[in-house]
Amino acid sequence: MKRRFFIGAAVAAAALITTANSFAADWPKRPINLVVPYKAGGGTDAYARAISAAAEGVLDVPVVVVNKPGSGGLNGANAVVGARPDGYTMMMTSGGSFLLSTMTRETKIDPLESFDFVAQVGQLRTALMVPVNSPFKTAQDVIEAAKADPGSLRWAHSGRGGFHHVGGLGFLSMNDIKAQDVPFKGGGPTRAALIGEQADFGFLGVQQLRGFEEQIRALAVNSEDRDTIMSDVPSFGELGVPFAAVSSPVIVFAPKGTPAEVTSAMEAALSEIVAKPEFAELLAERGTGPVYASGADAKAGLAAMKSDAEPLVKDLTN
Repeated sequence: MKRRFFIGAAVAAAALITTANSFAADWPKRPINLVVPYKAGGGTDAYARAISAAAEGVLDVPVVVVNKPGSGGLNGANAVVGARPDGYTMMMTSGGSFLLSTMTRETKIDPLESFDFVAQVGQLRTALMVPVNSPFKTAQDVIEAAKADPGSLRWAHSGRGGFHHVGGLGFLSMNDIKAQDVPFKGGGPTRAALIGEQADFGFLGVQQLRGFEEQIRALAVNSEDRDTIMSDVPSFGELGVPFAAVSSPVIVFAPKGTPAEVTSAMEAALSEIVAKPEFAELLAERGTGPVYASGADAKAGLAAMKSDAEPLVKDLTN
């Protein structure tokens, strides 16, 4: 009886493997939904739309961008974590923001364990920006004004727990200043708030400056070195301004349990898409550029970021 059960189980397992391999060989047959857990207009959304446009000729089906904003990116993540793992629903997100959201909010989602990593396609950096008519001409001007009247300035960001928020908190903490926290839902609304002078300064993706130079002004990139695309903006490192080195890889995730053959095929497709001149051109128009890494390397990078961010998040959110 036991032997008969064992043989039956082995046959069933073999059938499942054959079915999975057959399914993977047929993928994709219909459009792939790429969920972006932020509003349209932000940095991650720009990468998703560039992928969608440049996918033609690489994938036989369209890549459809689906925006599901809310809860610092967790609304979209929840929608994808529960999606059928068939390769037709994936998520592109700001890896740093996603990681930090799970570290600062109550959620069962673990970025490192709840999904399968497909690939990294870009890198986002946050920057200190002000309205174009602001009296602040340098980062030091902001620091001095905040110290002169603690808590009087209002600062904008794209959502609590995201890397723009944590980068801004690091700037405040490391320069011993206080300001009123004004969160918005996404990079586009944050930029609009600065343009409308609803905040005195803000932290948002440096690429958000492209095309809006007459309405907002970037004072510094939150990094040691200048951004390779928006290279006219100085960095905190070169200015000697203390900062928290928080950035964000743009990563594509698949629901846990997606056939390995499918994630490998999508990883290969993304590698080809990211290498296309068209992809770089589309991103250059939006102030950013391609940065590719395999799914395994993207996961290792995010794990290292988590280790580095744990003490920072603890210090900044207490």
